[in-house]
Amino acid sequence: MNRSDLVHVTRRQMLEGGLAVALVATVVGSATAQQKAAKKLVQYQETPKGAQQCDKCLHFVAPDSCKLVDGKINPKGWCALFAPKPPGK
Repeated sequence: MNRSDLVHVTRRQMLEGGLAVALVATVVGSATAQQKAAKKLVQYQETPKGAQQCDKCLHFVAPDSCKLVDGKINPKGWCALFAPKPPGK
């Protein structure tokens, strides 16, 4: 390959290309970020519903958080998004 085969790219084009890549990464990152649901929307309550309680839910993150619900979560609470953890988890 000789020098005339190389594509000529100016510094301005490189900077604009880098800016475009950063902008796309920001948009994609914010589009994939999930917002958590408000407790009221998912009927969150501080007490369990029968045998269903947050610390037995797939979405619960110890000690007091949830992957889907915003705010501090009582491990013995409950909401409409309850999904039981698979056996052995």
